[in-house]
Amino acid sequence: MKLLIRPAPEVAIKSKPVRRQQMRHLRQNIRKLLARLDHDIVVDGSWDRVDVSFPDDRGLSGQVLDELLRIPGISTIEEIGVFPFVGLDDVAEKAVAAFADRLEGKTFAVRARRQGEHKFRSIDLERTVGSALMAAAKARGVDLSNPEVEVRIAVQDDHYHIAHRKHRGQGGYPLGSVETVMTLISGGYDSSVAAYLMMRRGLRSHFLFFNLGGTAHEVGVRQVVHYLWDRYGASHSAKFISVPFDGVVAEIMRSVNHRHWGVVLKRQMLKAAAELARKNNAIGVVTGDAVAQVSSQTLTNLNVVDRASDEVVLRPLISMDKETIINLAREIGTESFARNMPEYCGVISQKPATRAKLHRVEADEAEMDETVLAGAIEAREEIAISRLLEATSTPEDVELVQTPGVDDVIIDVRHPSEGERAPLKLTNNQVLEIPFYELNQQMGELPEDRQYLLYCDRGSMSRMHAGHLKAEGHDNVKVYAPAS
Repeated sequence: MKLLIRPAPEVAIKSKPVRRQQMRHLRQNIRKLLARLDHDIVVDGSWDRVDVSFPDDRGLSGQVLDELLRIPGISTIEEIGVFPFVGLDDVAEKAVAAFADRLEGKTFAVRARRQGEHKFRSIDLERTVGSALMAAAKARGVDLSNPEVEVRIAVQDDHYHIAHRKHRGQGGYPLGSVETVMTLISGGYDSSVAAYLMMRRGLRSHFLFFNLGGTAHEVGVRQVVHYLWDRYGASHSAKFISVPFDGVVAEIMRSVNHRHWGVVLKRQMLKAAAELARKNNAIGVVTGDAVAQVSSQTLTNLNVVDRASDEVVLRPLISMDKETIINLAREIGTESFARNMPEYCGVISQKPATRAKLHRVEADEAEMDETVLAGAIEAREEIAISRLLEATSTPEDVELVQTPGVDDVIIDVRHPSEGERAPLKLTNNQVLEIPFYELNQQMGELPEDRQYLLYCDRGSMSRMHAGHLKAEGHDNVKVYAPAS
């Protein structure tokens, strides 16, 4: 079996040196990824095409095609049957076997070309094959000007090719032929789609995760990052960087006007991302922002956020609506990850500013302890994505309790503003109000001979932190999940 691969049209219009470089990248990427399937797969080509050949008897065609369909930089993949030339009737027989089922009710045309010395003309081959197809298939007829199906045959010396099905590839540029970026990833719909679009554009990407929700959230994010890299970016090594950001969140809530929490959090993330991008030779930062999707993503607020760094910020989703983003996530396979990703009770501003003033935001930030952000960056964990799942430890399972015992202590981990709006009142149990961002620090100060049940409105934050605490050895922690 042979496959003919054409690059994306944008590659063809480049200057000759750039085109040669991008085609070299494309061949190298294809060769590296297909070698994982079988080392006997041959990848060759020229300035405008890549040829892939492999043995017919190993059942590789489906796997090879699936791999190629996910490689950035490929416009089309055409299946080519290669046969020794015996005679015109043999060519017609092979063409009938390949096309008869696809011509029913359609018009077609046979296109033939020859290289070498032969005793027949191209038009003789076209007529022979065309007559055989008309007799064997239920075609609507021959249309030489605008056929619905083209049957293309190329005879070269003592063998010939029949072009079978053509498949549409990813498009874009070959991965690694453009620059390197740092992509902020949360595991949700937006960031995973943004990461995919950047890889499709040929940008090698490292993935940066700001951990706000404990071990359970990070486990989910690691899974989606590994999936994205393995399917669309495995031709190049990449890093997963996890930065513990709960301390930064706590510092924001202690020091910053509540109307600016969301904007300041994004600025702190951008500052950290810019520093880590420079350390990893990345020249841009990618986010999943879409204009006006949430209060921190108004144009005014995005402008204020961007002033936190000199690095270029790329937002491939900027004009997309949520439905479009979700549909694309479903198409690339990340929708199920995002749909099941644990939600985190994040920084929720009361009446958040939609048109924040830069000087006021900077004044708020000046009240923060700068060492907190520096400490979070210093405490980061970096790991090669190829080893990401090997290093993932699943958080401990935690028990859900609907009716607490009399001696159980309930810990309300919601943000104080949530507690004020909907206070948790129990008749028989002590209730401690410890916001999630202070839980790790205060847990060690609580008596160890009591059982603690964590509570959060939606249950996701309480589960994540209970799993995290149990993994750290706190066996007296469960989750309070009252029946609705």
